[in-house]
Amino acid sequence: MIPNTIARMFVDTCDRYAGRTDKAVYARKVAGSWQTLTHDVLRERVEAFALGLLACGIVPGERLGIVSENRVEWAVADFAAACSGIIDVPVFPTLTAAQMAEVFGDCEAAAIVVSNKLQLSKILSVREALPALRLVVVMNDDVELAQGCLRFADVEERGRASADAHTRAVQLRAMAERIAPDELLTLIYTSGTTGTPKGVMLTHGNVTSNIAGALDAIPMSDSDVLLSYLPLCHSYERMAGYYLAFGVGASTWFAESIETVADNLAEVRPTVMTSVPRLFERIRNRVLGAAAKAPAPRRAIFDWAMRIGQKHHVNPTPLTRAQVKIADVLVYSKIRQRTGGRLRFFVSGGAALSVDVGSFFFMVGLPILEGYGLTETSPVLAVNRVGDETLGTVGPPLPNVELRIANDGEILARGPNVMKGYWKRPQDTADMIGPDGWLHTGDIGRFDGHGRLIITDRKKHLLVSSTGKNIAPQPIEQFLTQSSLIEQAMLVGNNREYCTALVVLDAEAVKGALNADGVAVGDVVGGDAVHKRVWADIVRLQKDLSKYERVRRFTILREPFTVENGLMTPTLKVRRKAVETRYAAEIEAMYSGPDTDTA
Repeated sequence: MIPNTIARMFVDTCDRYAGRTDKAVYARKVAGSWQTLTHDVLRERVEAFALGLLACGIVPGERLGIVSENRVEWAVADFAAACSGIIDVPVFPTLTAAQMAEVFGDCEAAAIVVSNKLQLSKILSVREALPALRLVVVMNDDVELAQGCLRFADVEERGRASADAHTRAVQLRAMAERIAPDELLTLIYTSGTTGTPKGVMLTHGNVTSNIAGALDAIPMSDSDVLLSYLPLCHSYERMAGYYLAFGVGASTWFAESIETVADNLAEVRPTVMTSVPRLFERIRNRVLGAAAKAPAPRRAIFDWAMRIGQKHHVNPTPLTRAQVKIADVLVYSKIRQRTGGRLRFFVSGGAALSVDVGSFFFMVGLPILEGYGLTETSPVLAVNRVGDETLGTVGPPLPNVELRIANDGEILARGPNVMKGYWKRPQDTADMIGPDGWLHTGDIGRFDGHGRLIITDRKKHLLVSSTGKNIAPQPIEQFLTQSSLIEQAMLVGNNREYCTALVVLDAEAVKGALNADGVAVGDVVGGDAVHKRVWADIVRLQKDLSKYERVRRFTILREPFTVENGLMTPTLKVRRKAVETRYAAEIEAMYSGPDTDTA
């Protein structure tokens, strides 16, 4: 039973595991070794930090910014704010100083917690633009402080100095009990693929109702171990990989970085993991790439196992069941060992999961529960259930969520998880949520015959050709990235006669494929051999698309879409307008000259 505020959930969970020295709530790697944290230690630190903030003059209702990578102090700051009635505003540490100034200026942050010297320098460089800012707290101890700054440990010490341990515990419990479900828990600023980011106001009740609804679909318990690598500031990881895990008593281990996830999987051996489709695509491509380079006998066994798995999925028979058992011993089990060998399931969100990628993971015994939601809905609206996963859908709605399809195909949502509104933006709130409580998701979708939701595309991302055809780019981009050679793809074609694509290649995969064909590769971006090989894959993958949906020309880019170069949001969504602006000349070149439709 999940309490109706995050504050009460924190206190209740810590009570439940009080004195359990064998039970880790969090773990992180320090100097090459994993260090665990018990609920008792976490509670003491949260008590100290919460009372320390109050001693520094930060009062309930004020906003506390958090700029940090995933770490224990992130959780301490968040739970301290939740229990004391302070509204936290976490942001991606990849944001620039100007972007942070925009967010923290809009919410009038009174205090900001930063992780290290880099993040501190960003805040200090824009401090004059933040008149409400009175305190900056730095997590790392090795950073030289400026005026108005304190170390994280110093704030904790102020809290400890305010009262003895028993009194601190009583005070935190009393503060937590006073928090009401309709009070603001957090402001989460949307990543802003278009326009200025808006602060999504989520209450304690919004988030706890979503945790309760998600637990009906995502079975988790205190025996589960999670590996967390997605940013905690993102609503998806914050609810599913952080709050939900904490509420059921599961242990969360923080990955060192996104680059170390593969190694950390083998070390931590998680039982459940939240992720985005990009990780699954990379894992699959690496497995397929390694198999392609294997000696002929091993490659033949791998290819046989893949064929048997696909055949069994389409038409299971006594023969295929027996063959799958052999394939599992020879191939599938070895792939599972790369994830630690204990994973019960992955949870996928943030973007659409390719059916081709999902099928591969199901085949090898690593089921993926694909879900769907928005920051404005705390965030989960629908998710596939364990044992009833249907690829190509995001499953049925959560039991406490209503979904319906508007006349124009837009998905509408209603429930206790729908946000209170946008911070200081009443008109934007009214535009998003109707008087009857239905929230406009901006996504296009439909239900299958069993009540499972199928997402077609973003309403605002639909391309309209010059001939009036509506084209959903996301499914086509998924087709293209099924090629082992194509790392990223963005469809172009709005107000154009036909579709083109900007693609980023996997350099190693291209070299491997052409070397296997006996072709020496110099520049993996230029050259006829590379272009012909990529074009062959595009033609093959889009053969079942309608003619107006097919890519007729493409351009290979030298630079990938990344957060750092401004072509992706922090949640790894392509900023289409930014890409179109940067590559305007390349796009125009694809539409110059006679049309050569060879697709």
